[in-house]
Amino acid sequence: MSDMRYPLADIDNVDDDIRAQILEVAEKSGFVPNVFLALARRPDEFRAFFAYYDALMEKETGNLTKADREMIVVATSAINHCLYCVVAHGAMLRIFAKDPLIADVVATNYHQADISPRQMAMLDFAVKVCEEPWAVGDADHAKLAEHGFDDEDAWDIAAITGFFGLSNRMAHISGMVPNPEFYTLGRLPREKK
Repeated sequence: MSDMRYPLADIDNVDDDIRAQILEVAEKSGFVPNVFLALARRPDEFRAFFAYYDALMEKETGNLTKADREMIVVATSAINHCLYCVVAHGAMLRIFAKDPLIADVVATNYHQADISPRQMAMLDFAVKVCEEPWAVGDADHAKLAEHGFDDEDAWDIAAITGFFGLSNRMAHISGMVPNPEFYTLGRLPREKK
């Protein structure tokens, strides 16, 4: 893998609120994901990015589970050829789905994944939003509704897809590389501290 184009921020030299957020993530995961230090070099963008990330990925309302949300990220990031997001969010998908293999199949060809018809409809919608958003119409919304998704869920699917389109592009131009720790998360038992 190539070197990152932009230097990662030094955690000792970032604003206190950003440092606290990064350290909270490090406490939970056992490491600092590169995306946090990559974005910390631009504090206003860091705050805006993670506020929207939290609004989309941590919300408690709607019909999308945490695994569903991560599945959308993995499937659409694969289309955008974003190694960072496929690997990082693949790890989260494995954890939330409690399935060590699912992320690899979703990233390669979600049509071959052992997922529910509901999740297949969700990913079909997300992929269409990713590849041809101008072609999304009433029939696509109706197919989601057949699987229990309402208009707010459709918005969430599209928003997650769009947000990670931005994230994928920034990961590409910055040369962001996944932390090695991501590759084994959700595959191997976590070591007790």
